[in-house]
Amino acid sequence: MAENRPSTSTRGWTTMDNEQPHQEHVKCVVVGDTAVGKTRLICARACNARLTLSQLLTHHIPTVWAIDQYRIYKEVLERSWDVVDGVSISLRLWDTFGDHDKDRRFAYGRSDVVLLCFSIANPLSLRNCKVMWYPEIRKFCPHTPIVLVGCKNDLRYMYRDEEFLSLCRDRSPFFRGTHPCVSSRNPELGRPLRETDILTPEHGRLVAKEIGAPYYETSVLTHYGVNEVFENVIRAALIARKQQRFWMTNLKHVQRPLLQVPFCPPKQPPPDICVPDSQFESDMLSLFHSQVFTDVIFLCGKIGFSAHRAVLAAINGSFFKLFTMDLSPDISTSVRSSSESSMVSTLENAHSIFNDDTEQLISQSTPPTCASLRLPRSSNNNTSGCSLNVNSDGGNRVTQWKSVSLVHSDESGNAPTESKPGVCKVINQGAFQSISLEPCESIDHTGNITSTVQTVVTISKQITPAALQQCLRFLYTGSVDLKCCSLSEVQLAAELLEIPELQVIVSNVLHREDFLNQEVQQKFLQKVRARVKEVCVKQGLFSDVLFQLEDGLCAAHRPLLVARCDMMAAMFRGDFRESSEKVVHFPGVSSDCFRHLLVYLYTDCLDPTVNPNNCLELLELANRLCLPRLVALVEHKVIRELNKMAENGIDSTEHAIRLLEPCQIHNADQLADWCLYNISVSYNEICRKSVKLLRTLHPENQAYLNRNRWPPVWYLKEYDYYERCLREREWQENPPKALKRHRNSNGSSGCLCFSGKSRRDESKREYRTV
Repeated sequence: MAENRPSTSTRGWTTMDNEQPHQEHVKCVVVGDTAVGKTRLICARACNARLTLSQLLTHHIPTVWAIDQYRIYKEVLERSWDVVDGVSISLRLWDTFGDHDKDRRFAYGRSDVVLLCFSIANPLSLRNCKVMWYPEIRKFCPHTPIVLVGCKNDLRYMYRDEEFLSLCRDRSPFFRGTHPCVSSRNPELGRPLRETDILTPEHGRLVAKEIGAPYYETSVLTHYGVNEVFENVIRAALIARKQQRFWMTNLKHVQRPLLQVPFCPPKQPPPDICVPDSQFESDMLSLFHSQVFTDVIFLCGKIGFSAHRAVLAAINGSFFKLFTMDLSPDISTSVRSSSESSMVSTLENAHSIFNDDTEQLISQSTPPTCASLRLPRSSNNNTSGCSLNVNSDGGNRVTQWKSVSLVHSDESGNAPTESKPGVCKVINQGAFQSISLEPCESIDHTGNITSTVQTVVTISKQITPAALQQCLRFLYTGSVDLKCCSLSEVQLAAELLEIPELQVIVSNVLHREDFLNQEVQQKFLQKVRARVKEVCVKQGLFSDVLFQLEDGLCAAHRPLLVARCDMMAAMFRGDFRESSEKVVHFPGVSSDCFRHLLVYLYTDCLDPTVNPNNCLELLELANRLCLPRLVALVEHKVIRELNKMAENGIDSTEHAIRLLEPCQIHNADQLADWCLYNISVSYNEICRKSVKLLRTLHPENQAYLNRNRWPPVWYLKEYDYYERCLREREWQENPPKALKRHRNSNGSSGCLCFSGKSRRDESKREYRTV
């Protein structure tokens, strides 16, 4: 391979022996202030350098780009070769220092074109183009064509990006004073870029007109205009050479520098919708452990477990049948008064399990979630007045019993009947031996002893306390801890209690197929949500509180409300009047909205009937009760439906305008941001169709939309100017035949007629703002 030896060209710059013949050599000198982007622009053309935003902010090239790169690197030399309008070109780019006091006369020598650069984020650099650089260029190159270039075009739309600004502050080693995101007017303060610092294309075009140069814009981040600028730089040099060497036939078809299509900034990406993680399992586990508002006790050997009838009846079919069983005295038992000397046999059999050994039933090995029971008998064997003391966790927590409405409905959910305490029914079927209603004494949240009635269920001796505890935990949360008990015991208890999902989970563990349990749990939770919605929300089974709403009453369950909502917990467990009332007044809320709330609290899912038309009331209620996950779920559902409407060709901007300000009031910030985004990207269409809707918005929202509308006003004006100049250029290059004859006879160009027409067209153009 022949050695590449440098040789001296007649044009005064270094070339190589292996350059192609019949090439036109063009020397382009790049000048401008410091840090306006000269060197990066040269690297983007000569080396095809494409940098990311992070690289642009962390890598700075403070020195000039060496001209000997064309001699050292073959790739750089090959990229300098180009064909413009049929002319083979070899382009040489000369970088210069931006300091005003440097001597650049050697760089200007024998130059064909000068590329004058400024930053669109630095108004002072544009001013220096006219005041300092243009006189210097004309001093050393009086007849050399000049091309004005506005660098860093991407800052025109990125300066509002918070992520971009944070990268500027955190990752840039040259943030103070020289960074493109810092205003050069006051570099010592290092203040962030402002909107007033951004120059519009009109500013650059006016200066270009004063110095007699074409105007272009570039961005090394998006690579917009990089190749286009240098192609037109070559055209400007060849046009000047063509005028001096008119006999050169290869320059016959060279065009004037072409017009640059205005850069349309990309749409901002739609805001992300973040939904907080679900706390449903932890809330239900907390409810299972805390024993708040329990109304049923399971006696398993010497240990008792407190639970909630509504939860168990909604989730499990066997518990539903058990708790909805008819306990009328005339069918199974009768209540024994204090003067009676004998008891009904069924009641005696039911209470025979409470023998003398049950006087002390507190066990040292009581699990954390179970309640140790003490059911003392009176001196005259009166069973109608037994008391219940419940402690757990070593006596650190006292279960707070509340009086509950003991109602039993049939399986169809029809009219419930009030059951009286002291009745009992022997079952001896499957997992249950008997069920009874017992009066108990408990300590409420104020520390007072109150009387309440509990449903007491005696569990079969085949079920161990540890297995029953895991079964109850699974029904509450959908999860189970199989390390604290025998798997065979849990499987037997699940079989007797008719919990097939738990049987499958235990079977998978026994067969070492634990990876299948996650899918089983997910299907179980889906079934639970559907059952709870049907039994607890629609039927209101075992509800213990009524809410007086604007259009009627709605039944609810205190345990679930307290476990899932902190505001409800404060209301029912604090010193408020609602804690002891059966009917709670809830003004300003409709029944449908409150049912949507109950569906979320009971199932952790959003009701499918929520839509953009009825979501505002639910958002207001969710914000009122401090439920951020419910707010996020509503926002996600509404945005998804509005996006579907847009995909189907249905205009959703009216919904966005209607929802915007109420969402801002009720702290639905994600939906409000999406509405602002949707309106801003459809701003021009809204102005054409219904500008009155925009005028109903708050002035701050109107100002935001005017600033962030897409496409921006400056782009619309620039595109109209580009089309007007393009038409004028076409008329000048290809005038009609009648205009040619008129030009030949009078020697005039005939452009005045078109200019007048252009001005009339321009006067008709409107750029509406609100």
